[in-house]
Amino acid sequence: MSVVELKVPTIGESITEVTLSQWLKNDGDYVALDEPICEFESDKATLEFPAEAAGILKRVAAEGDDLEIGALVATIDTSAAPQENTPKKEDTSPETPSTPEAPASQNTAKETYASGHPSPAAKKILEEANLSADQVNGSGKDGRITKADAQQAVNKSSRQKAEAPKKETATPPVVNLPSTASFSRNDRKEKMSRMRRTIAKRLVSAKNTTAMLTTFNEIDLTEVMALRKRYQEKFVEKYGLKLGFMSLFSKACAKALIEMPGVNATLDSSGDSLIYHDYVDISIAISTPTGLVVPPVRNVESLSFAEIEYAIKGLASKAREGSLTLEEMTGGTFTITNGGVFGSLLSTPIINEPQSAILGMHGIKQRAMVIDGKVEIRPMMYIALSYDHRVIDGSSSVTFLVRIKELLEDPGKLLLDL
Repeated sequence: MSVVELKVPTIGESITEVTLSQWLKNDGDYVALDEPICEFESDKATLEFPAEAAGILKRVAAEGDDLEIGALVATIDTSAAPQENTPKKEDTSPETPSTPEAPASQNTAKETYASGHPSPAAKKILEEANLSADQVNGSGKDGRITKADAQQAVNKSSRQKAEAPKKETATPPVVNLPSTASFSRNDRKEKMSRMRRTIAKRLVSAKNTTAMLTTFNEIDLTEVMALRKRYQEKFVEKYGLKLGFMSLFSKACAKALIEMPGVNATLDSSGDSLIYHDYVDISIAISTPTGLVVPPVRNVESLSFAEIEYAIKGLASKAREGSLTLEEMTGGTFTITNGGVFGSLLSTPIINEPQSAILGMHGIKQRAMVIDGKVEIRPMMYIALSYDHRVIDGSSSVTFLVRIKELLEDPGKLLLDL
């Protein structure tokens, strides 16, 4: 018998462990060469694992297992011929009928009219004590309840009442509570996906290892919305997609980051040096069923608005399909996250390490603003910049947000590169 061992391959330079998220083949199936047999979930993407030979598959690892690079996943018996998977035959043997229980013996004792009836004296005692004859065992002839039987029952009832806990005399008010008979009280435990565990570790690390602060400002989007309304139809006609807020914000951030390279810088691993970038790769936060991913749009400072929209749309589609590559997930010098699409009015985003800053966009709300001494209703958005105070000074963070505000409140400056 010739057996080939299938082990977790090297996936990326920084990836040391994966999770076996799903088996695509059953134990004992015949698999062909290069046929996908399972899926691995890494910190950044989900990958299919192909068979390295043809033969009968023998699983070793189970779904949900965390496996190090080089760990054994399965084996393939290459000497086995293809076999059809036939369903197991059901056991059609008739069930052995259960032996009926023997009927209970019947009480054939003869009862008379006197059985269970109290004597006149006993009846009076029971009535005064508010007891029923059914609660008394008669010891007289033919089961008649005697005066002694009645008195004994009264004494027993009195002792039971004395030993019973006292009840409140006041009658509580009647409250019609909803019935909980159909309510669920079940709990369930599910292992976090590798992506969510990685996100959790990175967020905790950012909170614990950076000197993170957040500063806020607000933007009047009147001119931006007017620009989109004026040119949206022609933009769609030429490029086949809408001009969104993300490309405008990305372009404004790229211009401000080139002007203020300190906000675009990162701290090196030693913590003693800063790395400055002559380009702007903006990571766009995208929500997926398995968690938040932040693939970067590269060289935003050199892209047109249409190219930025194409890039964001492509990354978002791949992210939700789970088909982002490791290269597409790597890098980024600055991050933009838009909680406004979910209704957020204000938030403090967490830095995406090793970057030094992240911009948070929020919902656009009609608010009363004082413009040239007059109150006007304007579409306003709060923006937030979380930054690492080890790299960026407070004055720089405020100046950066003010520059973003200027470029978007007067988008002509953005279009003319002023």
